[in-house]
Amino acid sequence: MTSRPMNDDEVLSEMNKMVAFIKQEALEKAREIRVKADEEFAIEKAKLVKQEQQAIDAQYEKKHKGVEVAQKIAQSTLTNKSRLKLLHRREEHLQDLFNTARSQILTLAQDEGRYTQFLEGVIIQGFLQLMEPTVSIQARKQDVQVVQQAAEAAAKNYKDISGRDVEFSVEGVLGGDGAGGIKLISGSGRIIIDNTLDERLRLLEDRMLPEIRRDLFGVNENRKFYT
Repeated sequence: MTSRPMNDDEVLSEMNKMVAFIKQEALEKAREIRVKADEEFAIEKAKLVKQEQQAIDAQYEKKHKGVEVAQKIAQSTLTNKSRLKLLHRREEHLQDLFNTARSQILTLAQDEGRYTQFLEGVIIQGFLQLMEPTVSIQARKQDVQVVQQAAEAAAKNYKDISGRDVEFSVEGVLGGDGAGGIKLISGSGRIIIDNTLDERLRLLEDRMLPEIRRDLFGVNENRKFYT
């Protein structure tokens, strides 16, 4: 059977079939491209969202740390200010205490009985420290007479204790603005024992200061070692 040429209707029908096939192929291809594009878009979108979220988290963490540091600095500053204020108040309290003690020792010299007893005690102490045959005693001008009497009694007691005699002289050369007391100078002039009330109070302040602080304010929790 010989093939015959297609007529116009048959050619048109075949062309329509081919066009429909090509169109269907194009639609399917376009659908595949769209699906792939949507998938890639979703992946890229998720990636960008994650990056932005990480950037926001990092920025938040940085700001949060900055706030924490600022709070710690502010807290430390306030704590230091409070501590310094407390220390300043404590020092004022101690100075008030020492000023009260200074004002009280000024009245000791006005009580002749107590003052003479004090002088005799510190003079004997000085004699025993020096253990020299001659000693010079310095006093305030207004105390020369009472110091002379106290030194005579002290010399007798020194003789009973040590078995030695001591010659002494009393000079009114100390300033009259002091609280009282005496200084003893060895015969060679090399050794000076300061037993003035002002000096004894100063030494007491220095030596007793840690104990006074502990009694007034309690144990220092920041201190690890004690002598």
